[in-house]
Order: sequence, then structure tokens, then C-alpha cells
Amino acid sequence: MSPRVLVTNDDGIDAAGIRALAGALRAAGFDTVVAAPNIDASGTSAALNATEEDGRVVIEERDLGYAIAGSPAYITLLGLHGAFGPAPDLVVSGINRGANAGRAVLHSGTVGAALTASAAGCRAMAVSLDILSPAAATTASGGAVMTLSKEDEERRNWGTAAATAVDLVDALLAAPEAVVLNVNVPDLPADRLRGLRRAGLAAFGQVQMTVVETGQGFVRTALEESGERLVPGTDLAALAEGYATVTALRALSEVDLPGI
Repeated sequence: MSPRVLVTNDDGIDAAGIRALAGALRAAGFDTVVAAPNIDASGTSAALNATEEDGRVVIEERDLGYAIAGSPAYITLLGLHGAFGPAPDLVVSGINRGANAGRAVLHSGTVGAALTASAAGCRAMAVSLDILSPAAATTASGGAVMTLSKEDEERRNWGTAAATAVDLVDALLAAPEAVVLNVNVPDLPADRLRGLRRAGLAAFGQVQMTVVETGQGFVRTALEESGERLVPGTDLAALAEGYATVTALRALSEVDLPGI
């Protein structure tokens, strides 16, 4: 029997990436259900929030699946508790609009959904497409920020990332429990992808927040490229070389603290 897969994301159910991912999983024969935020929920990490009306979480059925007024992690928990039919065997989150690499994965709603699934005992994968390139970046307040028109988003190589995710399902099924595969794929046609590499997390994210202006009662921020040196063996370095990357993460772990 084919594994049942819950597909979610943080860019919202109307994003091109989630359509490509769900389509590829269904074409590969997986029993796939889609449940995702009804609006963009980027940067929500593993937050658990939702909009309720009379004590009920608002859910709308769409052609692709379920659109929910809630965060990706919350939606994932709903799915694991049978809100969208039988509980899934796997959760696959993405395809995110932009890489989720380095230690900045802490803040990602895409990764947060996958980590939430794994903490609940379900194997999970987060998938992202690296669209931060000269063609996809504009400068604002001295830094590069991702801005995509609808037409530009549709032209991106979502199929490359979707195929990479499908190819990694067997590895995910064979992975230890409570492990998340964090997958990042360059925005390249499949025939230009140099391959797949296991990689560690870079010590920084692809972009960083800066404070542009402060004043009486307000603060204004912007995102800009980090400008840090790429370290060989890390996810950001491999992405820059044209490789897709996979990094195994754990949602929660404990360490011994001497003296306590």
C-alpha cells in the first residue's frame, strides 16, 4: 500500500511550489492530501496559531486541497490528528520560495512544519528552491530581497525540486524516527543540476535582517544577503556550486550540562 503523504507549506496554498510538489507525489503514486495556509505564513517557524469562528478553525476546500487560516505547524498537527482523512505516514513541506539553509532554518515555517511532524513521531521532509539569484533579487535599503511577479514565479524550476523530493522519499522512509530531511535545490533545469550532496548547516542564513531606521514609536527593517564566507561542506556552499543538498535534522534533543 502506498504511503499517505500530507503536503503543506508556508507560502500559502496558491503558491506554485506546493502545486508542483503535490503533483509530483501524486504522479509517483503516493496517496497525497494537501493542507496549507490560506495566505502567506512565511517565517512562522513552529508557531501554533489559527483563526477561529465560534470556536471552529476556518477551513476552505479548494481544487488542490484544504486552505486553512492557520500556521503550517498547526495545520500539520491537524493532519496528524485526522482532520483531513487518515493520518499521514509522511509530511512533506514546500516547495518553499527561497532556500531554507543554514541555522536560519529555525525561523522557517516550511521547516517548522516538518520539525513539528517529526516531534509527533511522523517522518518529514522540508523542500525549498533557491531563487535568490540576480534575476530574482532587487536592492532595497542596500540589500537583496526576493521579489517575484506571478509570471516569474511560474517560470521557476519547481519541477527540479519536486523530482528531488520524490527521489528522496525512500531515504526518508528508511531514516530513523524523529529525523527531518531538509532539502534545498538550486533554481536550475534538471539537466543542469550537478547532483545531490549531504551537507551541514551553514553558520548563517542566506539572508539576514537589518534595522534600517528607528524612530519614535516605530522600527523599519529589511532583508539583505548575509555576505558571509561560504564554508565547504555546508548547505549554502553546495547550493552555490549547483548541487541540491540534504541535511538531516532533529526537532528536539538534549545535552548533558556539567555541574547541574
